[in-house]
Amino acid sequence: MQRPIVHPDRFDRYAAPAAAALCLAAALGFGAAFAEYSHLRHPLALLGARGVPRALAFDLLAFALPGAVAAVVALRLRERLPGDAGYPARLGTWLLAISALAWAAQGLLPLDPYDLDGAAGQRHAAAWMLWWLAFVPAAWLLAWGLRRCAGWRAVALSLSAAGAAAVALNAVPSAWLPGPAAQRLVALLWWGCLIAVSRRR
Repeated sequence: MQRPIVHPDRFDRYAAPAAAALCLAAALGFGAAFAEYSHLRHPLALLGARGVPRALAFDLLAFALPGAVAAVVALRLRERLPGDAGYPARLGTWLLAISALAWAAQGLLPLDPYDLDGAAGQRHAAAWMLWWLAFVPAAWLLAWGLRRCAGWRAVALSLSAAGAAAVALNAVPSAWLPGPAAQRLVALLWWGCLIAVSRRR
């Protein structure tokens, strides 16, 4: 017997776009406050590094709060999956939630700009790695589980493509595409996937 389909309520439809908009606004707003800061050359986390003015506010608005909201969205998605989505899609929602918590953790584990290879930098790097490494299998597992579900096939195709693009972006040599720019493109893919699955009826 299949579970009844649970349609997204107002929270599901608007939480992920609102969290993404908050993150984008924080990145653009705080970045504009520093004349020498470049979104092409500097990592996003530099705006929330120790000793940077208003770093705590940036970490909260760009990482911690949006990541927490994204985790809730991912967990609520599990209850809305079609009954025939199967185990891969359900596992994918858990990995998507882990990815979201890792995004939030980047704000709780700020960089030390004077010692990027120190303990603080390593902890932040671990959170960043977990974020995208959990995102890729999450996207693929969701795509696999949803590929034959009526009304979800386009979403499944998008998830599959986003996972592949995330891997490709992290493999592109920095001489072709600077690391900070690649990181932002992966973040756009991640937020796009969250918005797509959260708004699917």
